Amino acid sequence: MADAAISVQGARKVYSTPGKPKRTAVSNVSIQVESGTIHGLLGPNGAGKTTTLKMLLGLVRPTGGTFEVLGMDSTRPSGRRRVGFLPEQPYFPVNLTARQAMRFYGSLGGVDAARIPERTTALLARVGLADAERTELSKFSRGMLQRLGIAQALLGDPEVVILDEPASGLDPVGQRDVRNLMLELRDRGVTVLLSSHQLSEVEAVCDQVTILNRGSVAAEGDINALLNVDGRTSVRAMNMAELPPQVVSVAEEIAVSGGMWVFSMPTEQTRAVVDAIDEAGGTIAAITPKRESLDDYFAALLAAHTEDVAS
Repeated sequence: MADAAISVQGARKVYSTPGKPKRTAVSNVSIQVESGTIHGLLGPNGAGKTTTLKMLLGLVRPTGGTFEVLGMDSTRPSGRRRVGFLPEQPYFPVNLTARQAMRFYGSLGGVDAARIPERTTALLARVGLADAERTELSKFSRGMLQRLGIAQALLGDPEVVILDEPASGLDPVGQRDVRNLMLELRDRGVTVLLSSHQLSEVEAVCDQVTILNRGSVAAEGDINALLNVDGRTSVRAMNMAELPPQVVSVAEEIAVSGGMWVFSMPTEQTRAVVDAIDEAGGTIAAITPKRESLDDYFAALLAAHTEDVAS
């Protein structure tokens, strides 16, 4: 893919311990992340998500595969200069204050020393830590440490941001802030690779997803294309005491609440249903492709993929 900001091709990781059978953590995983998009990396525990990210970032030596960020070999330090990373469980020197930690990680990342104080103030305020700049990290809650981890990932003004479980330890307000931040990054042209267990988070922000299971790719693609149900349309209509008989004859999953009728139907019946509702004096509130929840799609996919792998 010519405009891929992140390219993983044939990633493989086999762990070998003397006296024990070899264990394949990742087997032939390929991921393409388009520039300026949010790409979700999904999978149950042990699927190989974190191992794949660590190979991409040179933190784990791959058994096989190629790894590139912005066209450069990301297993080498020179290929990671424009990358920000939040690990799954960030750890910080607890004797430092938040401001000192940002200066420390900024210097490690090669950020211009003159820019670090200004960037630190802005980023700590953005993640909700403006009042904790001079607080020692030993007094931080898990959620506060997670916010700090996000701030340090953005310190170098990266073109690519890789977030491994960014909402971990955050309350609902913090999770919302992370979602908004990812959308802001995308709007600025930053590429985001998000690894998450929280399906609602992925569904809310991601343009495309790759789903891993047992170390291999179970599905990938545009999230709407994956979740839209072929040949089915959802309708919301109101201002009717009951649905017209012509609608009832083709509708499924009919529900009504507060005067709003919700149902699905075959897409080819859309014109006939709209005409019937109009003739009955009703009002169409929305017509959209029927969409499966990511939770249901995910569960069904993993069950099918597990059976295929086992067979």
